[in-house]
Amino acid sequence: MTTITIALSDDQLQKLQQIATLFRVTPEELVRVSVEELLSRPEEEFRKALEYVLQKNTELYQRLA
Repeated sequence: MTTITIALSDDQLQKLQQIATLFRVTPEELVRVSVEELLSRPEEEFRKALEYVLQKNTELYQRLA
């Protein structure tokens, strides 16, 4: 596992701490989960779009096969 250090302004840190407290997690855990969500989102959105196109055009693909 790799550790990354980021610089936050005092205001950003305060807001991060407030949100983390609201969700009852540490600020570090909140950031980690947020990054995981960000990294998985494009892949998930692509998968959903692909499924939609394939489902929408199923009949056409069957006729072309």
